[in-house]
Amino acid sequence: MSGSKSPLIDLLTELPWWVSVLVSGTAYVLMTYVLPSIQTDNQVIASVFNALMLPAPFISGVILLAAPFAFFNSRRKAKQLDTQRNIQTVRDLHWRNFEELVGEAYRRLGYRVSEGSYGADGGIDLELRKDGQHTFVQCKQWKTKKVGVNVVREMFGVLTAHQADYFIIISSGTFTQQAIEFSKGKPLALIDGPKLLALINDVQVLPQVTIEKPKVCPMCSGELITRTAKRGPNAGNTFLGCSNFPKCRYTE
Repeated sequence: MSGSKSPLIDLLTELPWWVSVLVSGTAYVLMTYVLPSIQTDNQVIASVFNALMLPAPFISGVILLAAPFAFFNSRRKAKQLDTQRNIQTVRDLHWRNFEELVGEAYRRLGYRVSEGSYGADGGIDLELRKDGQHTFVQCKQWKTKKVGVNVVREMFGVLTAHQADYFIIISSGTFTQQAIEFSKGKPLALIDGPKLLALINDVQVLPQVTIEKPKVCPMCSGELITRTAKRGPNAGNTFLGCSNFPKCRYTE
């Protein structure tokens, strides 16, 4: 959102459109009828309450303007989720759209979702609330790089510091074995590319996702991923290489 907008308008455009209508109507009634009708001996307060009647239509109108933005924003996020077809379309998204995609998926699962409330550097991209449980989410749109144990340790520290119930780390790629081992027995969930696709497929209005089983390296059982040759006679061509490179140099 543009930095010129107020925090209230920014918030309302992220919420369902009817929230803006409700807030607008409530503000108008309060400023036009409720506050001016309050009896008080303090003439300053009484003057302020009466003065609110004049800007009431303007203020409620500005708030109401957030409703169409919220409506189209919601439709855009829904379309973005329903048009995903495979892991490549997910990886082609801008990082901000990737976060929105994940947020919309959890919203359809019945969670109340807050996006980006802790800022870009807080390690928390989404907040989920459902059945009294408070969950943090970090989205890692890493296409070829594995999410390592250091990231998972850091997020576990964030979870402890904020005293949340659960932390989910979602990647369009994969996690290292060390990261997977560290998360065991802790209130942490690691969702890699295939699991993310399964989640998207489950909540799409008309499932369109093609879930492909990852190709496995015959040498070390790591995942084979698409790479592009940067030098040599095959420069620019794509090939399958082991995700454990340089420890494993198997290619197809």
